Amino acid sequence: MKQIKILFLHGLGSVPGGIKATYLKSKGYEVLNPALPDASFEESCDIAQALVQGEEPHIIIGSSRGGAVAMSIDPGSAKMILMAPAWTRFLNEEREISRDTFVLHSPNDDIVSISDSETLAMKYDLKLIQCGKEHRMSDDEALEVMHNVVKSFS
Repeated sequence: MKQIKILFLHGLGSVPGGIKATYLKSKGYEVLNPALPDASFEESCDIAQALVQGEEPHIIIGSSRGGAVAMSIDPGSAKMILMAPAWTRFLNEEREISRDTFVLHSPNDDIVSISDSETLAMKYDLKLIQCGKEHRMSDDEALEVMHNVVKSFS
């Protein structure tokens, strides 16, 4: 069986090698986890797009600002998981999002409102799963749900 390759796009103020990316690696996935510069959303998108084109990941996971980055690039054939995507803060134009995209969001998020994800899910007919204890979504429940969605794609 071919190893699943995941492009994990971290959030603002986060760095590569965080809990979610490390968790995915521990489950046996190949995880591409680039450093995305906080100072430039456009440069972050360029980095992510170059990895999609060069590495052809099977799945793209974007967390918070990384979710907005994921929504801003051409994913190619990759499936997407958006975790508490901060799209209303970073995107100001219409995007096309595949209907097989999953949105994971904690109802207790005090940084990005779950209503943003409810709007996104309704607008594009996406699957929204409420999970996790807070915005970072690094608790056991959120990690397990993320992993289950990854498994559902393979």
